[in-house]
Amino acid sequence: MDDKIVSFPHLGNYYVPVNYLLKTLLKVKIIPSPPITKKTIELGSKYSPDSVCLPFKYNLGNFIESLDKGANILIQAGGGCRYGYYAEVQETILRSLGYNFDFYTLVNTDKFTPFYLYNTFKKINPKLSFIKYAYFTLLTLLMINYMDNIDDYIRKNIGFELIEDSFTRLHKKMLKDFTNCHSFTILTFNYFKYKKKFKKLKVIKPKDCMKIGIIGELYTSMEPHSSYFLEQELAKMHIEVKRFTNVSYLLIKKKHKIKKMLKYVRDYMKYPIGADGLDNVYRTKKLIDEGYDGLIHIKPFGCTPEIGAMPIIKKVCDDYNMPIIFFSFDTQTSEEGIKTRLEAFYDMLKMKKENRND
Repeated sequence: MDDKIVSFPHLGNYYVPVNYLLKTLLKVKIIPSPPITKKTIELGSKYSPDSVCLPFKYNLGNFIESLDKGANILIQAGGGCRYGYYAEVQETILRSLGYNFDFYTLVNTDKFTPFYLYNTFKKINPKLSFIKYAYFTLLTLLMINYMDNIDDYIRKNIGFELIEDSFTRLHKKMLKDFTNCHSFTILTFNYFKYKKKFKKLKVIKPKDCMKIGIIGELYTSMEPHSSYFLEQELAKMHIEVKRFTNVSYLLIKKKHKIKKMLKYVRDYMKYPIGADGLDNVYRTKKLIDEGYDGLIHIKPFGCTPEIGAMPIIKKVCDDYNMPIIFFSFDTQTSEEGIKTRLEAFYDMLKMKKENRND
């Protein structure tokens, strides 16, 4: 393969640090998949087995769009739940469609293994040194952590901004500046600079504002298009949003919290049930204890770990009288139906909050 052109699927704004890492280490042309649209899911659904979940279909659609734009090396994250077995299926489907490409996964188990990742990158760029790989991988992980910290602040405050789109405009500028940082010092300097800038943005936020926690499957949580931009809809309703799931949590923090989570929900669970099941039962109890007004659980249709967790989550909410609404997304999901149910849920929470205050 003469001219190597690498592409990878979208996942929220994480395409920014992934593009940064691949461009720095591989020294080849990188073309991130086009932004997800209706066409993406139509392509993915057309060639996917009916039984697979929505992330599979989105990723397959991403791959087809990238291949049509000239990519000849595809990279998939892998790992997690049954998605860890999907790489071979996706590769087989794409080859049956007549595409010629190389296919790599970044994770070969449920755990992030640095040496496996290095060996994968070295297949694409044989001249890559381990020192350079380690340096820029750690720098990218720090970039992701900084992004996630800022995103947490945005979710809590964007629904109360005084100047429309002020948070969004500053966020885009921050991501652009982050990609020009090639040292830990410069990246950290930029992080604290933008942290101050975000806190200077004017908001009108009541002390007793409505607070909603979002729990559920990781892809649906982190890719806005797959949940019909649920967080943006909540911001329009002037709601403070809490979401636990992000890449920093999945790669670094999660493995250190399993014992703590099991202890916290010991009345409801004795062992992990796969993927994010335990995490979401823990988050349900945590958000209740922190005084949130309501919970939203989101998942792709047919997501087995979340289906297993839902009765337990419902039991916890019933025990503590916590309102919760469940959303399941697939290609046939109606955007208007989602908005209608969300508005009804908001009206119910608002009425409950007003009655409690009276």
